Amino acid sequence: MSNGEVESQTVELPTSDGPMACYEAQPARASERRGAVIVIQEAFGVNDHIEDVTGRFAAAGYHAVAPHLFHRAGGGTAPYDDFAKVIPLYEGLTDEGILVDVDAARAHLHGRGWTDAQIGIVGFCFGGRVTFLTAIERELAAAVGFYGGGIVSQRFPQFPPLIQRADDLRTPWLGLFGAQDESIPMADVDELKGALTTAPVATEVVVYSDAGHGFHCDQRDSFHPEAADDGWQRTLEWFDARLTTAAP
Repeated sequence: MSNGEVESQTVELPTSDGPMACYEAQPARASERRGAVIVIQEAFGVNDHIEDVTGRFAAAGYHAVAPHLFHRAGGGTAPYDDFAKVIPLYEGLTDEGILVDVDAARAHLHGRGWTDAQIGIVGFCFGGRVTFLTAIERELAAAVGFYGGGIVSQRFPQFPPLIQRADDLRTPWLGLFGAQDESIPMADVDELKGALTTAPVATEVVVYSDAGHGFHCDQRDSFHPEAADDGWQRTLEWFDARLTTAAP
């Protein structure tokens, strides 16, 4: 569909683990497309919020795609107020599978004419860790993680901590955290900051003193408008400074 400025649709992408749905949004006019962004979901799936964020990137001039990483468990989403419904969605998902899915999204963008130098990745919650993993394993233009748990302290058995691999980063990475986040202790954020001082690419960590986990999501009680707005602007600036902007 198109609203006159942004076109959006859900497409199906092939992966080695079967077909994967992917929400896609881009400026309706090709002349306004300035780069591409892979949007990685929270632990709750590609829900209305993630689709909205993907559309916001499109409105900002990016060809944005949000792959449904829970396709191995049949797909779907979980409500924000019932984390018990999240666990089954992770069935069959590993870091190797995550990279398969990210690569499928990359391949889709490559097929539309974008190169890795024109592609950024951004993720929220669970997706924040995914951006760090991707920044280690793949060389894209830029990566941004919003309140990504599991980078320093393991949260799920199948997803090991990644901090010991900070020196392997290949993609510039920006991390955004809330000091009031009960699931990501500030001790972990400080440890991450220390590990990133020797990273071979540009990195930055920003902490919002009054914000908690999920501060960017306007569908959660933890939504913090000031931190959300600042994080969004920093994300756009991080991408603008690093993505090659020549349209395909």
